[in-house]
Amino acid sequence: MKKRFLVPISLILCAGLCFSSCRQESKNSDSVVSDSVLEAIPEAPADGFVICGTLKGGAGQRLWLEEMAPDGIIFIDSIKVDRHGNFHYLYRTSYRSLYNLHTTLDNYIVTLPDFGETVTVTGRWDNLSVSYRVEGSPESQLLWDFQQFTNKGSRILHNLVDTLNRYDNLLAERKISKATYDARKAQTDAIYHEALKEQREYVRDFIRAHRGSLATIIALYKPFNNTPLVDPRTDEGVGYYKMVLEGLEKSLPDNPHTIHFRNSTQRIRVTGTRN
Repeated sequence: MKKRFLVPISLILCAGLCFSSCRQESKNSDSVVSDSVLEAIPEAPADGFVICGTLKGGAGQRLWLEEMAPDGIIFIDSIKVDRHGNFHYLYRTSYRSLYNLHTTLDNYIVTLPDFGETVTVTGRWDNLSVSYRVEGSPESQLLWDFQQFTNKGSRILHNLVDTLNRYDNLLAERKISKATYDARKAQTDAIYHEALKEQREYVRDFIRAHRGSLATIIALYKPFNNTPLVDPRTDEGVGYYKMVLEGLEKSLPDNPHTIHFRNSTQRIRVTGTRN
């Protein structure tokens, strides 16, 4: 039986957290592993998908797969990587969903497979989240595109923090004047606000362009430095929540994610918050 962790998906996506569990049996899966070369990759079933690939530096390690279900994370199974870095896993399901593939707790990717797809993932074990590539699944590729842009924003934030720390140290050591410090900080603030604007515009363009995809839920909850890029406390933000819901109701009306998101959107209309 799958084990459910009742953590709201909005909290998971907004905070960027992932959850793990001990290994357990999954009745919907069929994982074939060996200590040498994995057997031939099975054909993806009409009621599920196959995820497979090669990870450099991952020989002999174990991945784990989990579903980002509407009401929380569901641990599915661990996957043995063979001595050549290859792996594969067949999973059966009754509805489309989002799946995290982890090498470690904070090093993971999000995939969005369709029925009958074979999702092929390549990358490096130690930095999968930034090195991976994905083929065979258009909507998983869509999430890859989204991740590349958000990675750009993360790099900008990292560089800004390093720059500000350096300026703080220089000021503390009296190697620059307060006026110089203020001028340089104003420059970094301008870079930050431009990056925030760019990320916000990208997320909103993404939602408009891909209505009906579960990937729009990922985009909707994406923050930038803990700042929501789509704020449900504003009329404009509520408009994007409605846009995502309308798209999902048209393309996936009976999907558990759509039903859960519909309830969340109704709460936003009443309380002005998604929690």
